[in-house]
Amino acid sequence: MAWMFVQGSCVACNAFISFNPNRVPSISVDGRREPLCELCHARWNKIHRTAKNLEPVPIHPDAYGPEEVA
Repeated sequence: MAWMFVQGSCVACNAFISFNPNRVPSISVDGRREPLCELCHARWNKIHRTAKNLEPVPIHPDAYGPEEVA
């Protein structure tokens, strides 16, 4: 059994985070998906969703944890 996660920086605040590349919330920057930390995702939800009376986009429970790989 093997596990995978990625370490990198949040595209918005540059915080160093560990994340599951298949589950982490992300935004498109220059045509590439870039990860968001939990705090920046909450800010994004506030600006783009709840401020417009829309439901917030939930974070996947495994977004910041490892993923089992074969």
